[in-house]
Amino acid sequence: MNPHLTHVAIISDCPLLRYGVSHLIDTAPDLHRVNSVRCIGEQHYEATGADVVLLNLQGSIGKSRDLIARMHREGHAVVVLSASDTQAELVMSIEAGARGYLSQYTREVELLTAVRTVAAGRSYFSANLNAQGLPECPSGITDRERQILKLVANGATDREIAFELKISEHTVHSHLDRLRSKTGSRRRADLTRLALQRGMAGEISEEG
Repeated sequence: MNPHLTHVAIISDCPLLRYGVSHLIDTAPDLHRVNSVRCIGEQHYEATGADVVLLNLQGSIGKSRDLIARMHREGHAVVVLSASDTQAELVMSIEAGARGYLSQYTREVELLTAVRTVAAGRSYFSANLNAQGLPECPSGITDRERQILKLVANGATDREIAFELKISEHTVHSHLDRLRSKTGSRRRADLTRLALQRGMAGEISEEG
């Protein structure tokens, strides 16, 4: 395999979606499709060699969660193409290990952006996600806490946050503790959810 290409597998219950996404990946010069298959059960899929897996299932949330978790454990970056706009499915996907989540009706350019973003080690969540039912972001969050929240939402580890912001991991932990106290969000997935509500995910730029 060409090490300069991002290798992509497509798993979907929908033949038309598989065909359309396969064609899109095949036309991108920096991407290579390694497989395009129908998911017929959590044990029956093949994503060997894939850096990124595009997953679109029409079944139960539980089925999707188990498959996302398994592929995450195997080292694949999973991007969910969802037919649903419910926050329950979004949060479930994040908690199971998905690195990206967007509507199956998204435009081609955004799908390609999502693939390239997660392949680079970041997370990607569509700016058009429905944020109804999410708690309001407290006004007391500082600029530094906002930076950390954005990095958390983009999949950065504590060590990566410390490197990006040129602070110690201990300082990162202190900021995260304060964020949890201010927001009531105890888990990392909850902080990601909050960042999505505020439109923070995907905003990270290179800062000196």
